[in-house]
Amino acid sequence: MNTRAWIVFLDESGVSLLPQVRRTYAPRGRTPLLRHRLNWKRASMAGALGYHAADPARGPRLCFHLKPGGYDTTALIEVLEQLKLFYRGERVVLVWDGLSAHWSRAMRAWVAEQDWLTLERLPAYAPGLNPVELLWSSLKKRELANLAGDHLADVADATEQGIHRINHNPQLPWSFLAHTGLTIHPPTPPN
Repeated sequence: MNTRAWIVFLDESGVSLLPQVRRTYAPRGRTPLLRHRLNWKRASMAGALGYHAADPARGPRLCFHLKPGGYDTTALIEVLEQLKLFYRGERVVLVWDGLSAHWSRAMRAWVAEQDWLTLERLPAYAPGLNPVELLWSSLKKRELANLAGDHLADVADATEQGIHRINHNPQLPWSFLAHTGLTIHPPTPPN
């Protein structure tokens, strides 16, 4: 692995206009009610958390993408094009799961033409090894909790607020990584 590269974990998740029901507080005798329109419109999110392999002082970097509908190979290649601009052509080792769009023939052909990108696959059935899963959990338990929006723009606005919250607290992305049990920086050999 290139020690001067960014190690970037990428994952996708979905949100809809149906609220993420979470426990809340209310005065005794006043049970909160969530009123929504039973609208099934969905959006998909892609998040990429990057950690520099050689220089932790560069801090974690979060890249986020939101779109109506779902991700396929073409949409994911567009996300990776944005990721290339985000990292300004620096070397990236991208770690993601075994989603078929991640390993399709078209994706592998596109990646073969990229000199800045190396792909690594997470083990099957191991979402606990991807710190982006904790990012989704944080967003869904806080900004998206009990949100009964009328339009996907409401969900997008709340998600954007959550991304800003996480970006303004650089310890959160590090805690997401620590929770996985993975480390980016090799231990310093004893003298």
